[in-house]
Amino acid sequence: MGRHIAQIESSVPAPKVRRAFERPRSRSPFTLFIFAFTAAVGFVAVNVVDPYSGATASPYFQVAERYDGKATQKLAVAGAYDTSFTRDGYTVIAPPPPPPPVVVEPVVKDDKKATEAKKATEVKKATSAPLPVVKADPGSAQAIAHDMVLARGWGEDQFSCLVSLWNKESGWRVNASNKSSGAYGIPQALPGSKMGSAGSDWATNPATQITWGLGYISGRYGTPCGAWSHSQAKGWY
Repeated sequence: MGRHIAQIESSVPAPKVRRAFERPRSRSPFTLFIFAFTAAVGFVAVNVVDPYSGATASPYFQVAERYDGKATQKLAVAGAYDTSFTRDGYTVIAPPPPPPPVVVEPVVKDDKKATEAKKATEVKKATSAPLPVVKADPGSAQAIAHDMVLARGWGEDQFSCLVSLWNKESGWRVNASNKSSGAYGIPQALPGSKMGSAGSDWATNPATQITWGLGYISGRYGTPCGAWSHSQAKGWY
């Protein structure tokens, strides 16, 4: 019995076992061709048939006359209305005039040297003009000065100081002129045109020159003796 069973088992063929390293069988080229052809035919068919069929609005669609069993609302406008319109007028405004040009004035510098040069030029012009020749009489000029000194309330001592001062400066000559400084006249005004404040005849009239000279002495030194003391100490007054 056991021998028969062994013989039967040995006569049955054993099932085939696929090895781990064996490659699976691939599909045949014909199968792949059939699959590709079927997919292409389906894609073309979808584009030929209207893809929007059933999705478009039906030509039989109508607005419902009623909604939820109730009549829909309607709006009626009574009276006539005008849809025309008009345009407002306008005025053309002229452009404003251009602004006036800006005038830039030159900046004047306070230059001390320029001021002194200007004064020197004025003195040169005043003294360069030819002065009239006057035959001055020192005695007559001193007589005029004596009366003016006493009229100011000064005494004889002040007149004596004045005689000494102007003897040194001009010798009491009306047309005395200092060539180096440009001083002129009995009181030796610098420039001589300063005496124009006492009179327009300052170049020829001894009374005009003496009037200006006494005013200058009074304002700067107080008295003729004060001016004479300064002249003795400094050499000028």
